[in-house]
Amino acid sequence: MTPADLSRTVLHAVRRAVEEDALCAPVPARVRVERTRPGGSGDYACAVALQLAGPAALPALEVARILRDRVAAEPGIGRVDITGPGFLSLTLDAGTDTAARRALVREVLERGPRYGHGDALRAEVLQFRHAREVRAAVRAHAVRALVLSQGARVRISCDEASDPDWARLGVTVDAHGVPPAPLTAVRPVPAGAEAGELLERLGPDALRWGLLRPAGHDRAPLGADLLVQSGSNPLFLVRYAHSRARALTRGAELLGFGGAYEAYDANTDARHPDTHALFDLLADHPGVLLAAARHRAPDRLARHLEAVAHAFFDFHDSHPPLPAGDEKPSAAHRSRLALAEAAGTVLAGGLSLLGISAPEHL
Repeated sequence: MTPADLSRTVLHAVRRAVEEDALCAPVPARVRVERTRPGGSGDYACAVALQLAGPAALPALEVARILRDRVAAEPGIGRVDITGPGFLSLTLDAGTDTAARRALVREVLERGPRYGHGDALRAEVLQFRHAREVRAAVRAHAVRALVLSQGARVRISCDEASDPDWARLGVTVDAHGVPPAPLTAVRPVPAGAEAGELLERLGPDALRWGLLRPAGHDRAPLGADLLVQSGSNPLFLVRYAHSRARALTRGAELLGFGGAYEAYDANTDARHPDTHALFDLLADHPGVLLAAARHRAPDRLARHLEAVAHAFFDFHDSHPPLPAGDEKPSAAHRSRLALAEAAGTVLAGGLSLLGISAPEHL
């Protein structure tokens, strides 16, 4: 169960309390659910009782008591406690949580790089145009890939003839059809920075990342730090996480086992914050793709891939997927490997949508 699932679960409980006249307050549009901080109780915490206390004209603790049993009765919830001034501390049902994790990993691995693609925008026929400038062109074509991934039909055109160097960046322009609407303006690269010169200096992958990672209104830094081979370079971190995931698969094959998410001890790996964080990010991936498509914002996807890469390495370091020394592969190793492979799959699919390669070796 993801934070988004939990948010809907809590909202359903609030709606029940209002419908049953146990609570007199408007049902909020959304409820925020967060991971419990270190030292806290439960898996997640929710401040909805504090949010509703004013409108309900009741103390937050009383609102929390009204909601506690209703939230606890929802599917997938194991226990609900009240902490502090009225926070709901949510503990997931172990069996339901394990089944959901297994289903998530299976879905990611079965769908491969197309995990997160959907048809939410299938009814939309979009026509965009962009300025004749390298950042605008690259961003427009990343937007095109994103909206296509969500089922829309789209045509991109340029205000003028395209630059021949753009072809090396994967940019193609359809100059035919009805005059399209302009995409949201982006801050151009500094004057005099031509696509050919930038390509020669950075190469297509680093250049695309440098143009797409910042929000459209922010400056696009296109310095040599995009080529640094260390964790200080977010592009390297994302691609290295992908290549490391692939290396784990190769290493497991040499040891004679493969990844398979299994119901091993739910109170060890599966309950660890690093495991939780990685699962949450993988589960959020479809929503990130849809939001990036709707808002025409490939930078959202780039930031999400950075978060996945960081979470992957945190998980990898705290729960090694490969056995050490003479240790035999266990159910825990198979499950860890499957989760690592799912993370690598999400990174590869996201980079592909940005037009950036995901090498097996780095």
